[in-house]
Amino acid sequence: MNEYLLVPQDEYPHAPTSDMHFNESVYTNVFDHRKRLGGWMRIGNRVNEGYAEVSVCLYLPGGRIACQFLRPDIATNEAFDAGGLRVTIEQPLAALTMHYAGEVMLVDDPHILREPKRLFAEAVRASAKIEWQHVGCSPLHGGLPVRADQQTMFGRDFSLGHFNQHTVAKGAITVGEHHWQIDGYGWRDHSWGPRLWQNILFDRGFYASFGDDCGITLLKIANTNGSIRRAGVLFVDGDYEPILDLDIDTSWDQQRDPVAVTLNIRTARRAAFIEGRVLRCAPLRNRRKIGGEIVESRIAEAFTELTWGKRTGYGMTEYVEKLIDGVPAGYPL
Repeated sequence: MNEYLLVPQDEYPHAPTSDMHFNESVYTNVFDHRKRLGGWMRIGNRVNEGYAEVSVCLYLPGGRIACQFLRPDIATNEAFDAGGLRVTIEQPLAALTMHYAGEVMLVDDPHILREPKRLFAEAVRASAKIEWQHVGCSPLHGGLPVRADQQTMFGRDFSLGHFNQHTVAKGAITVGEHHWQIDGYGWRDHSWGPRLWQNILFDRGFYASFGDDCGITLLKIANTNGSIRRAGVLFVDGDYEPILDLDIDTSWDQQRDPVAVTLNIRTARRAAFIEGRVLRCAPLRNRRKIGGEIVESRIAEAFTELTWGKRTGYGMTEYVEKLIDGVPAGYPL
């Protein structure tokens, strides 16, 4: 099924190209389904710009979010290790561990995340230690394209190389005096190549697990050149089924953040109807100066409970879109 080139060495950092916006990133999410607890972490090396992007976002019991966003200096692309966040490859293309040790900001009202200066000035701080181990329970999806006309999942102007996988995940989260063991499921990806968030006009991504044999990787993406694509796979009975079609219907709150979604998916083998309910949304943003102009994108990262037939799953709903006169470009689609 995988029509891309992918070898064990692709699990490790690649030699950067000369492109100023070269980025190599590792992302994982994990949720304990019984405790409805978890989150995501990402490290993205922008070595040609001299820094790494470090993001930690935890959805804690009671609705509180614990988060951290850093840009530590880096001089090479030889490791995923900066700002207290580190990735250890246990078995290439099969297992890894993600660790974070450092400070987090505690957020009761997620709307403060729209104002980073206020967030960093006012948020209560706590020490945190996070470690979760991911072991693949699905095939691998993606890699490097083998043809010049072949599209990548997020587009060649966002990540040339990209692969993802559903996982079984275990570990622990400590925030201040609170400690939680994690025993659940997750999703991970690894991408490399030029990346600008602003190359995406808007997208809707869904990365979730319903167990060790079932999950979704779904994407609808509109690029600034006007093209719209639907991509991804259903994970069913241990196998990936590429999607042929995807319809998304989103319900919104007054701040234009997603609160619920319905997904209609078709593969060559089945039609699927999935309903999602956002449990907590972290409304983040990315701002860049491009050609003398400040361009801003909102990145809504929503912890979501999903229902597919008789099964309940948990994972991330991610809405990325440029802000045009302050309004998300994809709203209300």
